[in-house]
Amino acid sequence: MTPSTTLSGDLFDRARRVIPSGVNSPVRAFGSVGGTPPFLTSAKGALLTDADGNEYVDLVGSWGPMILGHAHDGVVEAVREAAGRGLSFGAPQAGEVSLVEEVVRRIGPVQQLRLVNSGTEATMSALRVARAATSRDVVVKFAGCYHGHVDALLAEAGSGVATFAMPGSAGVTASTARDTVVLPYGDREAVTALFAERGDEIAAVITEAAPANMGVVPPREQDGTGFNRFLAETAHAAGALLISDEVLTGFRAGKEGYYGIDGDGWAPDLMTFGKVIGGGLPVGAFGGREDLMALLAPSGPVYQAGTLSGNPLATAAGLATFAGLDDAAYRVLDEASVALRGLVADALTTAGVPHVIQTAGTLFSVFFRDAPVETYEDAKAQDTEAFTRFFHAMLDGGVYLPPSAFEAWFVSTAHTPAVLDRIAEVLPVAARAAAQSAAKPAAKD
Repeated sequence: MTPSTTLSGDLFDRARRVIPSGVNSPVRAFGSVGGTPPFLTSAKGALLTDADGNEYVDLVGSWGPMILGHAHDGVVEAVREAAGRGLSFGAPQAGEVSLVEEVVRRIGPVQQLRLVNSGTEATMSALRVARAATSRDVVVKFAGCYHGHVDALLAEAGSGVATFAMPGSAGVTASTARDTVVLPYGDREAVTALFAERGDEIAAVITEAAPANMGVVPPREQDGTGFNRFLAETAHAAGALLISDEVLTGFRAGKEGYYGIDGDGWAPDLMTFGKVIGGGLPVGAFGGREDLMALLAPSGPVYQAGTLSGNPLATAAGLATFAGLDDAAYRVLDEASVALRGLVADALTTAGVPHVIQTAGTLFSVFFRDAPVETYEDAKAQDTEAFTRFFHAMLDGGVYLPPSAFEAWFVSTAHTPAVLDRIAEVLPVAARAAAQSAAKPAAKD
């Protein structure tokens, strides 16, 4: 192992000796972009600091939950007060009731909600409820949509799986894979054909409300009907359910998640959430119609449990985050997102770099290609080498982007005009780096 010359490098060396690949979640290893990941020591507002004292403008936001910025005073104080009363009870507590009430109040289709500890646990539990409700086994998902590392849902997933070009995962049994049908995202003809052939076997269709794990790919409208509404109507006609995964988009794309942007005259049966509702602490949730949620134990036959579900620290952080997410906050988020997209587009256009920027509310992605991305295959066809050069130039300039070409970018209410100015200073250099031929580096000044 080559000796490291930075504290982050030393930590990465140590980590690789005792942690698989040196990380506890694959994308953190910088496998698709190369180099040594900065090991972070602190964060405040829109800024990160690593072990070597380097400061970065953060455009990851812990993959979404830091919507008010890092170490927000109100969130930190709420967690501090909750910790003083006890870290975990393994019993009911008032905070979980208040947090669930807040989600139910904001999201129309959710009549009841159960808290869990991760987005993966939420989607796993929602699938179990759907299969119990329909007495069917088959689940339909879409290539490029990621729903956590649930065995049945890893086939043709995006995010970290896309980064490593893995079609699924070792350790998933053949019998589990047989109960999952993967279709191209947005392909209505494929959905219609599948339901015509196997509709009476299908328990549920699960989709990201707006895919954000192969990069942001907003659902398209066709003949006046949005893709999500089409899925709901098709599933319901066959006695199946629609599960809408809003782990990334929930309360992040907008005040009511992506459903608030897309939901008009239709509703999913079950929805999953995470990220924002925990304010930076581990949490997930799934909910929907009361009759479906009544299937859960102890009142129903579907077993699901968790000692740390509804943890008092996580619920306190979530409630404090929601307290800061009023209409004014969403205006700030929207303005920051629009401004940053404009800065990126201007820099890449000036440098002659083919690119497409796609949005889902305040979320957006930059694809290094010259045509819109509508499917997972489109996303994989982008110039990932150009992204790698762009990523490292931004990192060297003090801007921390998602370390994968298949991810969304996240702003926060702490991304003020002054913070955006810091990003703007770096973008021209990074755009020129992206424009360089991989075979012929740009000449030195």
